[in-house]
Amino acid sequence: MSASLNPSALARLLGQWHPGAAPAYRELADVVRLLVLDGRVALDTALPSERALSEVLGVSRTTVTAAYALLREEGFLSSGQGSRGRTRIPRLSPMGSAFPASPASGTPGRPAATPGHEATELGFVPPGLAAPGLAAPDGLIDLAYASLPASGEVVHRAFAAALTELPALLPGFGYDAIGLLPLREAVAARYTAAGAPTTAEQILVTSGAQHALNIIIRALAGRQDRVLVEHPSYPNALDAIRAAGCRTIPVAFTSMHDAGAGRGPGAEGSAGGLPAPAWDMQALRAAMMQQRPKMAYVVPDFHNPTGQLMPDRQRRQLVRIAADAGSVLVVDETLRALNLDGAVTTPVAAFSPAVVTIGSLSKSHWAGLRTGWIRASEPMIQRFAAARSSLDLGGPVMEQLAAAHLVRALDEPLPARLGALRDSRAALLELLAGHLPEWQTERPAGGLSVWCRLPAPVSTALTVIAPDFGIRLAAGPRFGVGGAFERYLRVPFTLPPEQLETAVLALRSAQDRLHAAPQLRRTLKPAPAVAIA
Repeated sequence: MSASLNPSALARLLGQWHPGAAPAYRELADVVRLLVLDGRVALDTALPSERALSEVLGVSRTTVTAAYALLREEGFLSSGQGSRGRTRIPRLSPMGSAFPASPASGTPGRPAATPGHEATELGFVPPGLAAPGLAAPDGLIDLAYASLPASGEVVHRAFAAALTELPALLPGFGYDAIGLLPLREAVAARYTAAGAPTTAEQILVTSGAQHALNIIIRALAGRQDRVLVEHPSYPNALDAIRAAGCRTIPVAFTSMHDAGAGRGPGAEGSAGGLPAPAWDMQALRAAMMQQRPKMAYVVPDFHNPTGQLMPDRQRRQLVRIAADAGSVLVVDETLRALNLDGAVTTPVAAFSPAVVTIGSLSKSHWAGLRTGWIRASEPMIQRFAAARSSLDLGGPVMEQLAAAHLVRALDEPLPARLGALRDSRAALLELLAGHLPEWQTERPAGGLSVWCRLPAPVSTALTVIAPDFGIRLAAGPRFGVGGAFERYLRVPFTLPPEQLETAVLALRSAQDRLHAAPQLRRTLKPAPAVAIA
């Protein structure tokens, strides 16, 4: 069963869509097209019938018919029988930029007849954007990764202590599918202190968060099973879901930017005037109840890539929605410790024992540790341990010993790291506002990156030419399903301010090159494979 959109839901997404500057049918088609390109209407979604939508919008059926016809002509709507066409991405150029925007108005233009690839299935990834890839060559500033260097002395000290503890474990076999008890106890104590009482038996240690997600998918979802995700979402999670043969069900963030509301320097909580996206609980409930996914993967704590933080009220709602749909709620808390503004929220696991939580030291301490965990009920942990046996037989012992020390003293390196991240966040936002004022950005409450809305759908084009200017990027479509987010780019603030300045100036130069030679969008080859973190 594929998704469908009722007329009231589409009307809510359309907002104030008809300012009167163009024929009504063209304005309607333009806004629907932007909703698809921005990932706010998922691919393979059936739009409302012409009659139903015309009644809700208060326009003639002829207007809706003409708008749908234009969308079909441009390739954004299937041309099957009847009026309930399904959304799709048209044949794109290698840059994915079939509809360059007008610099003055931002209104999409007409499609370019360029060879490319057709995104007709959920899970499509434009060629050249698939992960994983290799580290950036020397001399390139790497903005594809949102990761920090190691917390130096703290990590070194933890491994030195682990080395002294290792001899006591050498008489054993060294295999442990659940994980070393001292580390599980330390992780459980952190959850208990945060308001989610946890025992060591509720923790399974993994080789990082990605490993944890692969174990969970293997245990809970089979081929063709549905997995709900936020849209945009973490690229490696999307890759894991696709690799398992599951069907991704994307649910978009809400945003007011299409209506232009809240813009300007005085917009609360934003930089560049873009109001904060939010979890659309109505859309989440509709998708969960309609699709009945086996599991839902969400990142409520400083969401990657947007940096948004879900309030407790919505966390409670999300738990109830998942329970009503019979879906397992999988919560990724990898970025929870990177709380830059001191916001107070409750772990989602505190609201239900059925929640499955993923944690890791990769973002807070060092990605090279490759130590993560799953928190769940004891029966679920046993289920995950059984599923793990076909992947590996346990994690490295030394890393677990060191991780136990780091978890017990988790707060030690954080104040300095968070202070440096706040400085870099402020520097990046100031640089973007000064050198790329047409980019819409929002000040994230935490995490490691800024999610930028570009003035035109050129994210992949920028990614392709970026190495010529000394930087490496991750294109917006890597964070979405079906080629969405060509108008978006994730820019990490994990580098020191002086490197961020060099990177932003390079972004400005790359954008200027595209503006000066728009034909590049049609002639450049796809970008090389890029690893995302």
